[in-house]
Amino acid sequence: MVAKLLVVTLLMFGFGYALVPIYKAVCSALGINVLSLSELQTGERPGPSNGQVDLSRTITVEFDANARGPWDFKPAQASIEVHPGQVATVMYEFRNRQNRTMAAQAIPSYAPMVAMAHFTKLECFCFSEHLLKPGESKQWPVVFVVDAKLPKDVKTITLSYTFFEVGGKVPAEPVAQAAPLAAPVAAGGRS
Repeated sequence: MVAKLLVVTLLMFGFGYALVPIYKAVCSALGINVLSLSELQTGERPGPSNGQVDLSRTITVEFDANARGPWDFKPAQASIEVHPGQVATVMYEFRNRQNRTMAAQAIPSYAPMVAMAHFTKLECFCFSEHLLKPGESKQWPVVFVVDAKLPKDVKTITLSYTFFEVGGKVPAEPVAQAAPLAAPVAAGGRS
C-alpha cells in the first residue's frame, strides 16, 4: 500500500512539474500570452530594427478596445498615420465603473496576422496587471514602431485590445446581507 501511494505521489509531483513547459508550449502554439511574433522566436521584446524612417510609405494604424466587464476602455484616437520606422504613441483611457477595486490586464491582437511580426511595442500597458480603485480613471500609452520590412501590400494594421479582470487578485464584490427571517408563529396561531 505504501509503495502504491509513493508511486502516486511521485506521478503527481512529476505532472505538476511538467505543467509549466506544457503551458508554455500550448501558449506558444496557439499564440496566447505572446506580445509579438519576434518575442515568440527570441523570448524577449525587440527594439526597432534600425533608426531609418521610410517616408515613401504611410501605414494607417487603427485602434480598437474591447472591455470584458463593467468599466470604460477606449483609445484616445481611432487611428493614426505612421511611416515605417517611425516611433508613435497613442493613449488608451480607462475608468473603473464598479464600487470595488479591480485588477485587470489587456491582451493585444493584430489584423492582418502578418503585421504581428512587424509591429514592435516599446511601451505598453498590456505588459502588466493594473489595479484600478472604484471610480478611478487612468490613461496609459502604447509606444510602437512598424518595421519597414512590413509587406508593401499591407496598408492598414488594426491593433485591438481586450481588457479583462484578473480573478483572485482583489477582494470579492460586496454581497448584500439577507433580510432577517420573520419570527416563528406561536403554536396554535394562524400563519
